[in-house]
Amino acid sequence: MAAPVQPDDKAPRDHGGGIDAAVAQFGGTRDGWLDLSTGINPVPYPLPALTAADWADLPDKAAQNALTDAARVFWDVPEEAAILAAPGASALIARIPSLAAAGNVDIPKPTYNEHAAAFEAQGWVVSEYTPSARVLVHPNNPTGKLWQATDITAPLAVIDESFCDVTPDHTLIAEAAKPGRIILKSFGKFWGLAGARLGFAIGDPTLIAKLAGFTGPWAVSGPALRIGATALCDQTWAEATRARLTEDSARLDALMTTKGAVLAGGTTLFRLYEVDDATAWQDRLAHSHVWTRIFPYSKTYLRLGLPAPDRWEQLEAAL
Repeated sequence: MAAPVQPDDKAPRDHGGGIDAAVAQFGGTRDGWLDLSTGINPVPYPLPALTAADWADLPDKAAQNALTDAARVFWDVPEEAAILAAPGASALIARIPSLAAAGNVDIPKPTYNEHAAAFEAQGWVVSEYTPSARVLVHPNNPTGKLWQATDITAPLAVIDESFCDVTPDHTLIAEAAKPGRIILKSFGKFWGLAGARLGFAIGDPTLIAKLAGFTGPWAVSGPALRIGATALCDQTWAEATRARLTEDSARLDALMTTKGAVLAGGTTLFRLYEVDDATAWQDRLAHSHVWTRIFPYSKTYLRLGLPAPDRWEQLEAAL
């Protein structure tokens, strides 16, 4: 099939989701739609019991430390690296460009478009020539490409590991101990709790301290602190989830390739396929109230997340 064209720097910042717009165009009700346009785990972590104080009180230092201590153990964070919890990785992405004087930033494409938007908004130029910063989405979204430590070639390096919890053996967390390095972690993807708005920056203590100054003293809510600390201590759930995602992504591949799609990449949270006409595929599935992801820079890329266990029949019928 034809190779995707290079992304247009002026293309709109598209994202997954947008079910309300899909309902308006194709009908149905929100609950009746199967949203496969994101890479969020469809089987979220079971919520722990929350206390009245979690909602009513300003988060105290003990709760914040419990979360970052759990994060340090779960991700095997080097002792020399600092950890900052924030209300979602996107909040950190928006602030990171202000950590250094604007210059050239290398962001290999295609990839998650918020990084380029954040750097450009603060005066940076996205360019691979003599960059003073480099952003690597690892594994990449949407291709699933994995990077190596040798690919970190700029004084300021951002490694976005929002989808890396499905493949922990490939993490570059050891780089967090080095100057100029920041590793981003997303809680919403792997744990399936995007609404909790929780993310982490891990890395150079000097840079992390600057980021902390931007976020304020109570950036993460009390409920998110408790949910995050509980989930990050649950290695059993994480291991079982990785196994299920591996099985379900293989099942999705079998369904899609039987219908003529060609696997082009992805992770076990989302799969990227090449098809003859991505827009036509999206429209055809939308008529059965299944929402998928296409990209403005490719006529052939179609990305699907995984259905919840009780929603596979809807996808099978749509196909």
